Amino acid sequence: MAVGGPETSTLLRRAFSIHDVRPDHGGAVEFVFAVVGPGTRWLAERRTRDSLDVAGPLGRPFPLPRDPVSALLVGGGYGSAPLFPLAGKLRSRGCTVDFLLGAASADRVFGALSARRTGRTAVITTEDGSLGARGLVTDMLTQAIHETRADVIYACGPMGMLRQVSSVASRYDIPVQALVEESMACGTGVCMTCVLPVIGDDGVTRMVRSCVDGPVFRGDLVRWDDVGTIPFDALGAPGWKRQSNGR
Repeated sequence: MAVGGPETSTLLRRAFSIHDVRPDHGGAVEFVFAVVGPGTRWLAERRTRDSLDVAGPLGRPFPLPRDPVSALLVGGGYGSAPLFPLAGKLRSRGCTVDFLLGAASADRVFGALSARRTGRTAVITTEDGSLGARGLVTDMLTQAIHETRADVIYACGPMGMLRQVSSVASRYDIPVQALVEESMACGTGVCMTCVLPVIGDDGVTRMVRSCVDGPVFRGDLVRWDDVGTIPFDALGAPGWKRQSNGR
């Protein structure tokens, strides 16, 4: 989404997950965002009937299971927003849905009431203890996995949270579908600002673009410890060809 208006010096767009689409309200599309800079501040100041420059929907959505499963939906802060339309899709396929939501404080938790209404269970955590259990959302993950008997985990939120969710789930051999929060400027794969290292089906690490190859990835294939870098063994990295030939 473009921000700042037609005469702004802010050239780069802002990427937002879709929270909801309401065909019964004239095709309204809902986004959820936090005001963290001049771009989102400008966006928050828009009023009814103001025009916005939007490109989308873009990227790949959460994959849905073929058969009914027990799905644990884990969200951090406003990153939880896309979990709610996902929950509706899962329930329509006969899946059971449980929520585990967390944030720094009560005012940063998104969708607590909706989670309690739509999920079989909903656990809320806050770092300061102002709502739900005190601690990080990942502190409750092991307990939630056992209590819900989760078959699959869907997660959105900060990269550190996604890394920990993927790590814990791997101990139980539970697949994770993670929606990454990488900065995306163009949204169409041209600018290469949102790349991260992901292991392919052939075992080779590639620098993939979150906006077009994601933003949803299998948690066990993302090299979380190397996000923000180009690993030495990634395809195309300096020395990669020489090392590959030496194997």
